[in-house]
Amino acid sequence: MKTILANKETVQAKWHLVDAEGQVLGRLAVKIANLLRGRHKPLYTPHVDTGDFVVVINAEKVVLTGKKEEQNEYMFFSGYMGGESRRKLSDMRQKRPEFILQHAVKGMLPKNRLAARMLTKLRIFAGPNHTHEAQAPVKFAL
Repeated sequence: MKTILANKETVQAKWHLVDAEGQVLGRLAVKIANLLRGRHKPLYTPHVDTGDFVVVINAEKVVLTGKKEEQNEYMFFSGYMGGESRRKLSDMRQKRPEFILQHAVKGMLPKNRLAARMLTKLRIFAGPNHTHEAQAPVKFAL
């Protein structure tokens, strides 16, 4: 019996719809990262992008446990001397709620060029509406 390795021609990407309302951030990010990598497929190959497209709705309603809402901070650096700034997670939830989930998913993907390509397959929307009805995403059961 031969071992089958996936390549670009054999991979067929599907579209999944994930509702983030009431879901814990870290646990949701793991499931989304596995969908993006293709870990749920029997044809999974680590060095090939075998993942699917993921559309996330209600990203603003994701839940955090403990005191993370007040304690977690995101650090940004402009590249200049003294150009470091920090923002609390509660502020980011008001201004850019999509960033919270995208940052968590990015941290759970490998740190290479392949992961950067996988991250482009992630579409996050703060509210219940999305712009990908034409792709007919299938609701993913969490």
